[in-house]
Amino acid sequence: MAFRQLQTPTLDIAYEDGGRPDGPVVLLLHGWPDDIRGWSGVAPGLQTAGYRTLTPYLRGFGPTRFLSDQTPRDGRGVALAQDALDLLDALGIQQCAVVGHDWGARAAYTLAALVPERFTAIAALALAFQPGGRFALPEFSQARLFWYQWFMTLDQGAQAVRADPVGFARLQWDTWSPPGWFSAKEFEKTAHSFRSPDWAEVTLSGYRSRWRDERPDERHHDDRYDGLQRRLGEVESISVPTLMIQGGADTCDEPASSAGMDSSFLGRYRRVVLNGVGHFPAREAPNLVTQALLTHLHL
Repeated sequence: MAFRQLQTPTLDIAYEDGGRPDGPVVLLLHGWPDDIRGWSGVAPGLQTAGYRTLTPYLRGFGPTRFLSDQTPRDGRGVALAQDALDLLDALGIQQCAVVGHDWGARAAYTLAALVPERFTAIAALALAFQPGGRFALPEFSQARLFWYQWFMTLDQGAQAVRADPVGFARLQWDTWSPPGWFSAKEFEKTAHSFRSPDWAEVTLSGYRSRWRDERPDERHHDDRYDGLQRRLGEVESISVPTLMIQGGADTCDEPASSAGMDSSFLGRYRRVVLNGVGHFPAREAPNLVTQALLTHLHL
């Protein structure tokens, strides 16, 4: 596994490149709050099967950096999707598979919706497809789990996240999966990504943009992505072969939220529920996730 850095029009992206250099490419996009360590139990299995894996730190995470201090720290899914395309373009990769968890899953769905010709297959962990990229107000049971999103819409909440990003992330790790799924040492290693100078602002952009209707904060909203957002709003279904992996004990996104979505997929679609697994399937059940991915990618 080689650690590399590459400049795109917006970012200096840090990423890992592993497996056969000439193998079919699988782009692994991590979630929030997590980083590329979330794929450490999955990437080796894909590489052993002959795939080349590319595992970037998303914008705002770890050593990935914005090239300009003036660039808004936009955390919308369309911005993450464009970052992925920029990385693939810079590497000369015209087509690949993409696997995403949480924020990475949103980016994977967005990529499949906007540029389906670029992707042979996608897989999404822990997050359901949202037709048109819409954020609908959830039922009370899900709204209760989304406390952290409502918290960030408050100006005082935003200041608290800026003041203690690591503590805020730790709350999610402590409550989104069954107890005992991670060690303090593993969290601390991953938490280096949450100490990135842009992590809090990208995080706040990603969540506040969903629920606040007033004029976007100029620190967080990059209008270069507005065209992509409008295009996404017109896409109600996905044609790229899709695998959805749902933790049956996920206490961030209720398992029911990803059920009954078959009609939103025009191509092959499969949903797998992992009983006893929470919001971080690739960490909690890496062997099961790897096998599900290999089955999906080989078809």
